[in-house]
Amino acid sequence: MDIQIDALGPGGAYRSRGRLPLTSTGGERIGEISQVPPLYVRRTLAAMRAAAVLPVEERLAALDKAAELFLHGTVGGLDPDRYARLVSTASGVPLAVVRQSVDWVADVLRSQRAVAELAMPRGAVATWRDERTLTGSAVWTRKGDLFAVHAAGNTPAVHGLWPEALALGYKVAVRPSTREPYTAFRLVSALRESGFPPEIVTLLPTDYAAADVIIAESDFAIVYGGQDVVDKYAANPRVLTQGPGRSKILLTGEVDWRSKIDLLAGSVSHLGGTACTCATAILVEGDPEPVARAVAEALAAIPSLPADHPEAILTVRPVQSARETAAYLAEVAGDARPILGADTVVDELPSGGAVLRPAVHLVADSSAPQLGVELGFPCVWVGPWRPEDGIAPLRNSLVLTAITTRDDLIGQLLDEPSVTNLYVGDNPTTWLRPGVPHDGYLAEHLMRTKGMIRSAT
Repeated sequence: MDIQIDALGPGGAYRSRGRLPLTSTGGERIGEISQVPPLYVRRTLAAMRAAAVLPVEERLAALDKAAELFLHGTVGGLDPDRYARLVSTASGVPLAVVRQSVDWVADVLRSQRAVAELAMPRGAVATWRDERTLTGSAVWTRKGDLFAVHAAGNTPAVHGLWPEALALGYKVAVRPSTREPYTAFRLVSALRESGFPPEIVTLLPTDYAAADVIIAESDFAIVYGGQDVVDKYAANPRVLTQGPGRSKILLTGEVDWRSKIDLLAGSVSHLGGTACTCATAILVEGDPEPVARAVAEALAAIPSLPADHPEAILTVRPVQSARETAAYLAEVAGDARPILGADTVVDELPSGGAVLRPAVHLVADSSAPQLGVELGFPCVWVGPWRPEDGIAPLRNSLVLTAITTRDDLIGQLLDEPSVTNLYVGDNPTTWLRPGVPHDGYLAEHLMRTKGMIRSAT
């Protein structure tokens, strides 16, 4: 296998002299990816700025066409099955999760007309030609022209967010992950084949220095990473960070938790535990230990399988990476009591690589620091919650599932700014569909209203 991932610039594919090897989770070399220098980045971004904006109907039609090509077509020499297996081989993401993520991205591409309408303020119109501007109206307009994407490689589903920028009329420069660049390459290629000119959407694989150039010279950017990435861009309003989700579940005392175990365990393990929407903390009013043990029993039943096995759920990592993650878990666990994964979470596979097995720990109280620790596999901290603790232990959650019947508590959680998404009742933290914001609508970051009145001509 020799897969070459080239840059996709305004002039077409470009293979740089500087390239990095691409490897499988077992350490086998499977190809190379170009690393374009800052000069190439700057020239590409300049050409993109000079390009005309594609009319909205052409953009939406191209997104619809790209959805079908991305899902069913042969792109860059890879048919859908070979592409999915390549992603699984390189990233360790289970094949079933890859295919589910691909379906999700295609659904997002198809839904952009509806998403644009949902995100736009009710008092605004989409075009200045709308007759409401004759008597005065707000018009929904872009705040910039060029949008940069520093993509993650945990699942293909991360590419379900940035196509909204194309629908809004932005030019988009994508820097792919070197762990899994295949989805970015396939999606950018499909978009270009479907009607987006090459100067509208580009693929710029780079090293870290050139990556900083992409962000510095774009109008807006979205960046994925850990807390260090969030901290790096915290003071930059042009950069939208997608960092740790720290998604949580709250079970209040009047709820029979015994009927919720599948929901709890599924929220922890869905997508291999790699998504920012996966639950990393469960807080229980009353004794949390029976809940922790029941969740541990459900998670322990998940088999360790190679990523390409049709029933695989857990992500496969290179052995050394898995051991480093296990060592970090042991360090941060501190005084938390292990219920599952006490000896090791590393399960080496004969075929190469290692599965990170689920871990469940019990913490003593709702202020335990471990409740804020998120790891990229099914790892959950379970602890007690009391009404007098208030909502403080539930803050800073991308998703909070509140399994409760208490209306006053629901109101408080909805009003809490640091709880991004609130799901009430029997809804896993990983639930999502196109049209429902993930971390707000991307349009909230990229668009604004302008007041306008015009005379009839």
